[in-house]
Amino acid sequence: METAQSQQQAAPGAFTAFARFVLCGGGVGLASSFAVAALAAWLPWVLANALITVVSTLLATELHARFTFGAGGRATWRQHAQSAGSAAAAYVVTCTAMLALQQVVAAPGAVLEQLVYLFASGFAGIARFAVLRLVVFARHRSQSAATVRTVRPLNATVARASAPTDPAALCRAA
Repeated sequence: METAQSQQQAAPGAFTAFARFVLCGGGVGLASSFAVAALAAWLPWVLANALITVVSTLLATELHARFTFGAGGRATWRQHAQSAGSAAAAYVVTCTAMLALQQVVAAPGAVLEQLVYLFASGFAGIARFAVLRLVVFARHRSQSAATVRTVRPLNATVARASAPTDPAALCRAA
């Protein structure tokens, strides 16, 4: 039977966590950029981005819990909710970038739209890494890093050696 301590993985260092974040989050983000472009052919771009953001956030949060930040298991509802907050901020950043592009360039091509979207997603991704590492998965990291301290029974010989041999001495000490 596995104990909770053996199920938990050690939290990776900042560099390792960032490399994993880029691999997982970047992979999901790259796939999302193509999914947004494809879905935007049938829906308004803002709605397509919202739908893809929700799906990609759920997927990325699971990957980050299991792999990036060493949580060793599925993400909790609390972690999903907190991650959703950072994803909402990322959604605002990507929408703002795309709306700004529409204001600056009358008819941007697909390549330019992809570049702007990926740049905005990358910027938002770096901010999300900080939030996920320092807030969302921080409590779990500190719990897994802490060791469980148990009270060891006092060695009987030490207890006897320090106890007075005369019971009357106990009354006088008090």
